[in-house]
Amino acid sequence: MSLFKLRGNLTKSQTIILGIVGFVFLIAIWWMIAEARSERLPIYEAVEFPASTLGADDAMLAKLDSLEQLDSLRAANATVFEKRYPIVPRPDHVVKAIPKMIQNDNLISNTLLSLWRNIQGYIWAIMFAIPFGFLLGLLPFFKGLFSRPVDALRFLPLTALTGVFMLAFGTEELMKVTFLAFGIFVYLLPVVVQRVQEVSDVYLKTTFTLGATDWQTIRTVYFPAVMSKLIEDIRVLTAISWTYIIIAELLNKEGGIGALMFTSGRQGLSEKVFAGLIVIILVGFLQDFVFSYIQKRLFPYKHFKSAAPGIKESQYGIYTILSLLLVMVIISILFPDVSAVIMKYAPILLVTGLIVIGMGEFKIFKHKANNQ
Repeated sequence: MSLFKLRGNLTKSQTIILGIVGFVFLIAIWWMIAEARSERLPIYEAVEFPASTLGADDAMLAKLDSLEQLDSLRAANATVFEKRYPIVPRPDHVVKAIPKMIQNDNLISNTLLSLWRNIQGYIWAIMFAIPFGFLLGLLPFFKGLFSRPVDALRFLPLTALTGVFMLAFGTEELMKVTFLAFGIFVYLLPVVVQRVQEVSDVYLKTTFTLGATDWQTIRTVYFPAVMSKLIEDIRVLTAISWTYIIIAELLNKEGGIGALMFTSGRQGLSEKVFAGLIVIILVGFLQDFVFSYIQKRLFPYKHFKSAAPGIKESQYGIYTILSLLLVMVIISILFPDVSAVIMKYAPILLVTGLIVIGMGEFKIFKHKANNQ
């Protein structure tokens, strides 16, 4: 099969081989750019200059000139050089920087803090975008009132609103979460409205024929149809959410991978900046995998031809973890004094949800093995 056929498919081996080749090619390009932007700095015994030149007379100024000339001669006659990468570090330098950042810069805790902020922003944005999106998509009254302002929100330069959020919410944790939630909400709300309007008329006519009420139509047709597609849209917003959380963490550098990268950049440690970017990419892949898994388990009819044993258990485990996150997010903002108590029991519920998911996945795996 030709590799250049329009919309052709790759075999599994071709996918693996081309993926490896592409990865190596990108690393080679990165390496070449780093070498092209590198600097060769001479290593020599530097001349010691006076600590201060205030009030220096002519003799002192003449001595300074001679010292500068001597320093320049030593630099020009140096035989040993050190190569530095001030802008683009080499890939191996970036890899070596990650363990150092874990040990010295609390990379793991800062990444988890940014991830927690990311989760909070997602949950608040989803909590507001879904009900408002359904109102705008289903009821002409609300559509007429707010459709134009909602469309206009997409053109807002959100980075220019950071000052407004600082004035409204201060510079602490609440500002970071609300800024991120608003950034996601602005993009998610029009998507919810669009998904509501895309629901097929076939399903609506069927429920009408069966005599379903408006509420039954929303619960059994609109909500499942919209949510099954919306989770894919939420996956796409992962990159946008990380962009906004990095911006928010730069405003008040109190922890987070964005603040860590900014501080490293100010210190000229470009390898740490790139290491932070790689960590964000890896977390993004993890989030994408989690969203994909949730979509497959909560809407199994899109991926299974028949009901598979274990799906219910996996769904119960997912609902347990999502409910836990929802409660933690609401309490951390509205009742911060109680959040410490909830945090004590959170690991128990988290482990319980993971165990239930594991049981469901084991049943699904067994079912697939028996049907092969």
